[in-house]
Amino acid sequence: KIQNFSKGILDVSPLMIPVVPFGIIFGVIGMDLGIGSYMTFGMSIVVFGGASQIVLLQLFSGGASSLVILSSVGAVNSRHLLYGAVLSEHLSSLKIFWKIILSYVMVNQAFAVSNEYFRNNKKNKDKHYHLLASGGTCWITWQISTLVGIFLGSIIPSELGLSFAIPITFLALLINDFKKIRNIIVMIVSGLIATLGYNLIPFKAYIIVAALSALLVALFLTNMKNKKK
Repeated sequence: KIQNFSKGILDVSPLMIPVVPFGIIFGVIGMDLGIGSYMTFGMSIVVFGGASQIVLLQLFSGGASSLVILSSVGAVNSRHLLYGAVLSEHLSSLKIFWKIILSYVMVNQAFAVSNEYFRNNKKNKDKHYHLLASGGTCWITWQISTLVGIFLGSIIPSELGLSFAIPITFLALLINDFKKIRNIIVMIVSGLIATLGYNLIPFKAYIIVAALSALLVALFLTNMKNKKK
């Protein structure tokens, strides 16, 4: 158990480097938008999903309805359904208590390293401690980063308007996707629809409409590429 746990911490630790500034940005933006320290930190504990938390803040600050906010956050976090389906092969025999705990701490980085570990150690009956450790490391890192951001956000003047960090953060996540023309087309379509629909689409649902439109365009471009092959 200890060996699996230690291995989980070691495997996921390098992936925590970009998590720290991401968490700090979330804490700072939460304070800048006037949500308050308790609500900002509470969101990191309850939701515990970096990208979805920032999406929530962005929609909340834009005046989106509760229905749009919940559906958008749910859509962003829907990838965890796929994570669960993949890991069920290795964890289906665990008790419900373990499944609940591991589901809570399972984020992108934890899934990436633990899934690889599970595939290489299928006969290890205590391998789930690896996911507990990797996910727990992500959880602790995120909470500490959020607290640092909350502290910085409380001393940085609101006149600076740090909410601009939200689109910049997401733009940084897309840098690698600029290498392919298909990805750029999908981004442009999504951006145009979101921009044009900001005042036209009711209930502030422009994010959902833009995302669905981008998915359809991506499907069309992918099918065209497959036909050429």
